[in-house]
Amino acid sequence: MFKSRLAVSLFFFLHGLCFASWGGRIPDISSFHHLSEGTLGTLLLMLPVGSILSMPIASYLTSRLGSKIVLSIAIPLYASALVLVGFAPTLPLLVASLILFGLVSNHVNVSLNTQAIKLESAYKRPIMASLHGLWSLAGFVGAGFGGLMIKFGMLPFEHFMFVAVLAYLITAFMCRHLIVDSGKKRLGNKFSSKLPSKEVAILGMIAFLSMLCEGAMFDWAGVYFKKVLGIEGAMMTAGYVAFMSTMAGTRFVADFFKEKIGFRNILLISGLLVFSGLMIATGFNNLISCIIGFLMVGSGVSAVVPLTFSESGRVSPENPSGTVAIISTIGFLGFLFGPPVIGWIAEISSLRFSFFLIGVMGLVMGMSHLVLPRKR
Repeated sequence: MFKSRLAVSLFFFLHGLCFASWGGRIPDISSFHHLSEGTLGTLLLMLPVGSILSMPIASYLTSRLGSKIVLSIAIPLYASALVLVGFAPTLPLLVASLILFGLVSNHVNVSLNTQAIKLESAYKRPIMASLHGLWSLAGFVGAGFGGLMIKFGMLPFEHFMFVAVLAYLITAFMCRHLIVDSGKKRLGNKFSSKLPSKEVAILGMIAFLSMLCEGAMFDWAGVYFKKVLGIEGAMMTAGYVAFMSTMAGTRFVADFFKEKIGFRNILLISGLLVFSGLMIATGFNNLISCIIGFLMVGSGVSAVVPLTFSESGRVSPENPSGTVAIISTIGFLGFLFGPPVIGWIAEISSLRFSFFLIGVMGLVMGMSHLVLPRKR
């Protein structure tokens, strides 16, 4: 079981590393193609377009072939799509590459979380938060590595090639240790057969709001530092690194605090951290305040999604994987749709005002504890 956990952990890390590598180089890709905030926001919409197109396919393939097979194929394809994003010389090719990137990402998301569910079931104790912590840790590592690549003048394509080679090697050596599943349990059928219960819908809404904030920070933190604060060079990633550092660190202790104070209290504290952090960042609007604010936001969004997945197992113990699939899909849509909306709002107002609205969404997320059952 140790080898299986190591394999699943490494694939969570790879998934996070690929996405963080893209997120850290968005300002450079935007500058290369001379994109405005509105155009960049529209471009970022290509990721959810790809994800939505692949949603029924990813669920079907995972249910039919098993998560081990799908994940072993999807991770190398995901890394290859990342290389295509960095290579694209024209805007139409960049659009096509991002659609492919989003399409393959959803295959990774569905199959990887299915593996995590099976692993958690085998361990008979919560480990979901720590696995998602590795995804966040990869984001932190990816942001730092991206800053180093920028410092040495590496193009996004060259940067992404390093990441892809690492993904190929880890997949080649570790895919055989993934948990074998026959695919007989139809996750896709469970997902589509009926509407989710009220409590599952609430958890899905919470995941949506949390991942909307998270996705916006991923894609726009570097752009905010460059265009609003006027930061150039390697320091342009400072806010992104600050956000990812607290997000990764807090996830490794999230299960402990859930046992101490409960999910509802964690949700309220998380929402207040996101709101307060972005009020500090946009209110004072200088380098120090933004770093402090982004640290608070990272800590605020860190625990919500993995603990929401954990709660879903309590809501539907007879079919936890189907419930997690619903929540994961709803949440991931927030993760992908948030960044384009931020770009559109920035186009008609300002990027600073867009970040203020992210804080409001965080507060709404925190207030969602009022509609959860008291037992949570």
